[in-house]
Amino acid sequence: QVQLVESGGGLVQAGGSLRLSCASSRRTLSSYGMGWFRQAPGKEREFVAAISWNGGRTHYADSEKGRFAISRDNDEGPVSLQMNSLKPEDTAVYYCAAQFLGSGSRYPHEYDYWGQGTQVTVSS
Repeated sequence: QVQLVESGGGLVQAGGSLRLSCASSRRTLSSYGMGWFRQAPGKEREFVAAISWNGGRTHYADSEKGRFAISRDNDEGPVSLQMNSLKPEDTAVYYCAAQFLGSGSRYPHEYDYWGQGTQVTVSS
């Protein structure tokens, strides 16, 4: 069982930055493809970014390209999401997800484990 814990959320002004982190309290994530998704009130969960289990491939939603960057420390496995130039429409609960030996999927149903989420609020 993989338990994921997100951290780094908070309140930031538009144009600001936040860095989210996702780690497992019980085991390394180095064998897992990792994804970040978000869900705003009244909306469906949507893909943000993903990285393959070995860090060789990354994928981004079109609206996040150039603003967000996903990375991982493959020695220990935590995955980070650096978010720059934040906009009010980025406000959501951000979730990380893990897929064993995943290539970095943008589809939620392909992930095996999910964290509880961390709130990101961007004020205008």
